[in-house]
Amino acid sequence: MRAITYSQFGSADVLELTDQPDPHPGADVVVVRVRAASVNPVDWMVRQGYLEGVLDTQFPVVPGWDVAGVVEQVGLDTPEFRVGDEVYGYVRKDWVHGGTFAELVAAPVRTLARKPASLSFEEAAAVPLAGLTAYQSILRSGVREGQTVLVHAAAGGVGSFAVQIARSLGARVIGTASEPNHEYLRGLGAEPVTYGDGLVERVRALAPDGVDVALDYAGGDAVAASAQVLTPGGTVTSITDATAREHGGHYVWVRPSSADLEALGALIDAGKVSVEVGQVFDLADAADAHRASETRHGRGKIVVRV
Repeated sequence: MRAITYSQFGSADVLELTDQPDPHPGADVVVVRVRAASVNPVDWMVRQGYLEGVLDTQFPVVPGWDVAGVVEQVGLDTPEFRVGDEVYGYVRKDWVHGGTFAELVAAPVRTLARKPASLSFEEAAAVPLAGLTAYQSILRSGVREGQTVLVHAAAGGVGSFAVQIARSLGARVIGTASEPNHEYLRGLGAEPVTYGDGLVERVRALAPDGVDVALDYAGGDAVAASAQVLTPGGTVTSITDATAREHGGHYVWVRPSSADLEALGALIDAGKVSVEVGQVFDLADAADAHRASETRHGRGKIVVRV
């Protein structure tokens, strides 16, 4: 099969299109014919070696954890899926090696769910990691109807999902973003505020009694700022800053979950959550897709079509 690989940590220049052996299905694994994958910041952080102390790596690495495609082979005990099923998933395994930037990927059944019927393969590939991060952080925070939720980096890949999921639960959402993204946030159902100096005062102006939940997808001083605007007993949850725990909150590292992917798919097919694709690259141009992600500019997910 054709795959994007790298054999050492480094810049996007280490990515190359190579021929690799076809993967085999394990007992609880299916082989997926990849139709699309997507880029997440963690992909190039892993490629640069930043997470070497967290994740074991086996070279050559095929990058990518997000996938949308069609089941091509099933394992010995995979009653969840049949050949020909359209699926999507967050295919993170116990080590970094056989990812989704390839024509085929071996995916444990726990990492997959059926693709939302309303989405194209490119749109579906944009969902899993970002959507699951938003969904699981919201579940961990206990967001419920009637609460006020502050979402940091609300126009980003994770934040835009979080805004919509929180709104689907009946919460009021205040979202931080640069001014050019304010109208976009209003379209998602959030009340936008500009991030940066004076954020605490701007949030207090919108929510004088405080916010019940703050979701940090931005890093920096978001947790510290959130602590200043929480209601008594409020919760701050971060995917970037473990000091959230010092404020009685949560630090979340997204996990593969078929059940959570199915719940996300139901929200998408019900029209409660929309998906925005920003750019689409061919597999051979995966290095350019990584470079585009590293700029941290632009809205919508970066997708690689296989």
